[in-house]
Amino acid sequence: MAFSLNSYPITYRAKYTKTGWNEEYIEKPHKTPQEEAALGAAEADALTASRNFYPDMPLVNYTSQYGLGCFEGLKALPQKDGGLAIFRPGENAARFYRSMEGLLMPPFPEDAFVRACVETVKRNAELGFRLQYKSEWERDSFMTADSVYIRPFTCAEGGIGVNVSREPWVIVINNPVSAYFSGGNADAVVTDRIRATPRGTGWIKANSNYVISTLAKQEALKEGFMECVFLDATDRKYVEEGSSCNIFFYLRSGELVTPELGDTILPGITRSSIIELARDRNVRVSERKIAIDEVLSDAGECFVSGTAAGATPIESLTYGGKKTVFNNGKVGDLTADIRDTLKGIQYGTLPDTKGWMTRVV
Repeated sequence: MAFSLNSYPITYRAKYTKTGWNEEYIEKPHKTPQEEAALGAAEADALTASRNFYPDMPLVNYTSQYGLGCFEGLKALPQKDGGLAIFRPGENAARFYRSMEGLLMPPFPEDAFVRACVETVKRNAELGFRLQYKSEWERDSFMTADSVYIRPFTCAEGGIGVNVSREPWVIVINNPVSAYFSGGNADAVVTDRIRATPRGTGWIKANSNYVISTLAKQEALKEGFMECVFLDATDRKYVEEGSSCNIFFYLRSGELVTPELGDTILPGITRSSIIELARDRNVRVSERKIAIDEVLSDAGECFVSGTAAGATPIESLTYGGKKTVFNNGKVGDLTADIRDTLKGIQYGTLPDTKGWMTRVV
């Protein structure tokens, strides 16, 4: 599994009050990384639980009761030269700001967001909690590479009645993560569930959005698929997203299509990066509605994108019991080129001509 609850010991926390944001860095219980690696299962679980415990925060609040919260996901990636760098944290900061505004919370300043992400990674690295670059990751284009996952999230103040959060906390934790998709197959299925509706919160990285996504993904896994794909809520014929990722189709005409942004589509940072990389290659990129029928008849390549997914090829898509295979089940040339370029920039094997990487150490 990609994610682990075994957070690194340094966390960041900020509380909003009438006077503004009050910030602090908290050092949770820990040993050295080597000592922790040698712990037995029971001791390791106890240490993990102690890091996931904040006794001064209310259990009953608008987040725990109603899912009223939002979060971000970004990565600090081990560099080939031995350093660590974060991929486009300013973009995540801007989206987090918009998400909090959309949930009627006082928004968190973008500069504070970037600073908190950089500083937690740096402070954990100074304690020895960091990852080192491995040359073997290059063999599969970093599809099985590790990274430090940075999770900023909100938590509401205590409350039981249905209401908005006016004095939230913002917390930033770091976790080591491995590959999001476990391999074995790259097949997807169209789910009949609805992820987001017009005038809803689909454009916000809201906690509540992931309930339906989780259910649909688990149903897909039980049926033997790697991923599920959602259609729109209104016409039930336009492709929107994967379970927690944006999606792209490279049509045989030479057009790369990804569903247009709106109030039901999350504006992914990896998504916008891929669009830029594709246009650098003089690929005609369209952000527009794309019907499932057009996908099944005209798409030569398909891949999903996101912080966890990167640019992950989709081998086939099943809809209404019919399976359509892309590019004879092989990774397409454009998909591979974009994936390899993106990963190369992120892990420091290619020059960062875009200025996307923020150096930490």
